[in-house]
Amino acid sequence: MEDRIEYFERMLADNPDNPTGLLALANEYNKVDRHEDEAAALERYVATHEDEGNAYLRLGEALQKVGRQDEARAAYETGVSQAEKFGHSGMAEDLRLALIGLGER
Repeated sequence: MEDRIEYFERMLADNPDNPTGLLALANEYNKVDRHEDEAAALERYVATHEDEGNAYLRLGEALQKVGRQDEARAAYETGVSQAEKFGHSGMAEDLRLALIGLGER
C-alpha cells in the first residue's frame, strides 16, 4: 500500500493540483487509516476543483474519523449545495443523511 501512496505523492510533487492524483491519494490514505492525511488531500482537492458533492462526502467522513466534527458538518453542508447545483439529488440526500448522523453522535 505504501508503494501506491508514494507513487501518488510523487505524482503530486510534479503537479500539486492534479485532481486524479489528489482523489487517488486520499483513497489510498483511507485504506491505511491515515484519515488526517486523507482529509488534507481532499481539502486540497476541493480548494482547487469544483466538485459535484462526492469529495465533500468523503471529506466529511474523514474529518469525522479524526474528531473534527464542526469541519465535517461544514463539508457536508457545502456538499449538499454542490450536489444540488449539479442536479445530483441522490448525492444531496446522502450528504443530508450524513449531517443527520453527525448530529446523533
